[in-house]
Amino acid sequence: MQSLVSRIGVAAIAGAVLAVCTACGAGPSVRPDVAVVEQGGGNPTTTETDAPAPKLQTPVKDLNWVDCKDATLAAAGLESGPAGLSLECADYAAPLDATGSAMGPVEVGALRARLPQTPADAAPVVLTSGSDVASSTTLAALATGPSSTLLERQPIVAIDRRGIGSSTPIDCGRSMDRRALADLGQFGPADPAASQGVDEVATLARDATVACTDALQPSELAYDTANAADDLEQLRRIWQVERLGILGTGNGASVALAYAARYPDQVGRLVLDAPAATTVDAATAAEHRVQGQEAALADFSRRCAALNCSLGPDPTAAITALRDRAAAGELATVSSSALLATVSAFLGSPRGDQPARVRELADVLSAAGRGDTGPLLGLIGTTDAAIGTDGQFVARCSDGQQWPGPGRARELQEAWGVKYPMFGADAAVGLMRCSAWPTMSPPPLPGRLDVPVLVFSGAADPVVGNAGLPTVTGSLASAGAEWSSMTWAGYGHPVTTHSDCARQSLTRYLASAELPTDGSACPA
Repeated sequence: MQSLVSRIGVAAIAGAVLAVCTACGAGPSVRPDVAVVEQGGGNPTTTETDAPAPKLQTPVKDLNWVDCKDATLAAAGLESGPAGLSLECADYAAPLDATGSAMGPVEVGALRARLPQTPADAAPVVLTSGSDVASSTTLAALATGPSSTLLERQPIVAIDRRGIGSSTPIDCGRSMDRRALADLGQFGPADPAASQGVDEVATLARDATVACTDALQPSELAYDTANAADDLEQLRRIWQVERLGILGTGNGASVALAYAARYPDQVGRLVLDAPAATTVDAATAAEHRVQGQEAALADFSRRCAALNCSLGPDPTAAITALRDRAAAGELATVSSSALLATVSAFLGSPRGDQPARVRELADVLSAAGRGDTGPLLGLIGTTDAAIGTDGQFVARCSDGQQWPGPGRARELQEAWGVKYPMFGADAAVGLMRCSAWPTMSPPPLPGRLDVPVLVFSGAADPVVGNAGLPTVTGSLASAGAEWSSMTWAGYGHPVTTHSDCARQSLTRYLASAELPTDGSACPA
């Protein structure tokens, strides 16, 4: 590890100095006196941009697409979607490091979604979910749910982040080690009753880091946000178009901003859907996420109780009791960390049929409470495949800034356990998963941005929360961008796949770069 640190000394110094602009960012360029609340199907007050919208182009040279609909939907557990839906897969080679410091290409996977009525000459929109979930998974959920109406005007092409989804996978550890880290060491040599110890997770994290950096050498530093942005640029060059229209969800919004920082003249549209904070340390980002998880769980519990679901009149209390039993080793091989991660992932699923799935989660958890852990173990396996790959471990650790040490993690474990009773303590210990990862430079942010930017934020987002929104809009304002934000009152992630109101604004924006009034709100 010492040799690795010495190779990235410059990056370590840069990563240690993190400028926080939450308070110093200027306000948006358009700020109405009164926020407009949109109702589904309504016509919001809009903001006209000063300059004509850049025209997006149809690719001059396209990828070699092949049908992959059945395999994609089966892997995601999705229904067939609207009649005539086309899902096609392709891949392309991108430089491992656009600066030339690492040799060899990397294979990047892509998924294209279209409908029979999608105009053949319509320019595609590029979607990236970054490291949160494979971009192809987000697009499959979008294409098979109510959001499929977006495909009536243009195709959408999802680009999986390197090492994730249909891109060349990363496999740098034994499955047993991967499971132990996901379980925060609960079933390791330590006493299960004293599980989730900070020091034990730190040891597991060190071993995982050594395994991954050794497996990836000499390109172990080529899986961060900046390189993911370069993969989008490689696609633009293959397509031979002047600009990209980009929809970035969650961590993908960070990739989109990094692309705008590196290639400002190649951005034609920029949508940041549920973006994470741009300029905070790892602990602050984790707290934002925990706040969203607690809010999403509260919303789910209200809906569950109203439906007289199988978790009873107080679903939150029932889930808390189940978590405590898992922590005590009373649910077979189900750890409390795996349980919480699965609940959070279910609440943050991009699937558009989320309201219909309240009973589904309740029934799985109720069965586990009765001793039947089979359905829960199946759901945990699905969650691991979606959010727990080695590629996501490498990407998330590469992107995070100022990971806390054991002492700070123990302080947060105690404080967050009180402040955020369901997810807080677990999240604090989970910060140690990346504690041994080499310090890297923060993701780049735009210095200038001439294209209007549309920003969506969810009130109860279990993937990123929404407390980091001021840092995002502050970063946009610092780049001189015109922007407008819209908030959705529901729970889930991202906004685009859940809110019809937001999709209407997105459709107008993609067509003409027309922004809704800043501060508009969409109902749950």
